[in-house]
Amino acid sequence: MAQLHPIAALNDDCDALDEILAGLGRADWNLQTPAPGWTISHQVAHLAATFQLAGLAAADPEAFKALLTTLDRSFDVNVLRALKRYLDDPPDVLFGRWQDERAFASKALAAAAEDQLLPWLVNPLPPAVLAMAGMMEVFAHGQDIADTVGVRPVRTDRIRFLVEFAIRTWTFGYLARGEEVPQAEFHYELTGPSGQRWSYGPADATDRITGSAEDFCLLVTRRRHRSDLDVTAAGEEADHWMDIAQCYRGPAGAGRRPGQFAR
Repeated sequence: MAQLHPIAALNDDCDALDEILAGLGRADWNLQTPAPGWTISHQVAHLAATFQLAGLAAADPEAFKALLTTLDRSFDVNVLRALKRYLDDPPDVLFGRWQDERAFASKALAAAAEDQLLPWLVNPLPPAVLAMAGMMEVFAHGQDIADTVGVRPVRTDRIRFLVEFAIRTWTFGYLARGEEVPQAEFHYELTGPSGQRWSYGPADATDRITGSAEDFCLLVTRRRHRSDLDVTAAGEEADHWMDIAQCYRGPAGAGRRPGQFAR
């Protein structure tokens, strides 16, 4: 993992998603996904719009900042506006535009200086961390697409970048709900797809999160209910955190029901 850069890992994740998308029939793009009201086309349109923004932030930070001044105060309004730019496209065109946007973002992120802080929707981020945010988007929306067509994504240890991004953004669940962020520190003990164990946080912390790294990512992207995952909490604050965990800003969304994707 030390030799793999987040941008390379992001490219690999996008390639894996594209393999699923390339196998879809035209009618499949209109299938409803587990996200209420979103078809596969919505999912891909959202990814295309998000990666276009990431590419702009890296390639032309001043233009990105100017764009931010035009955004509506409503998160939902901004999402709908972004989707509209892509949803009228037929599936083959939308697929091609998504591939163009992901290539644009990857090239721009790779060209940015490692220590450069790029403007972003919440706080400025280094290119590597913005790439991790991209991995989160691909994981979350790719999971919705995979669930819709009955495919189980193949996970590798590059998922560690998403784990680290989720730990970096552990306060987002509290902020999304207007809750006070606790002073407690968590210890995380997670097992990657290869069986390697990853530890983060103070070893003597009272509040602890343990289990599968893949399931942890499903938890923090709210693609599975905690009761259907191999992730456990010890400590009152950690237990509450598992109810509200999310690694993205904005509304939490409905999440998934207990037993909806029971194994």
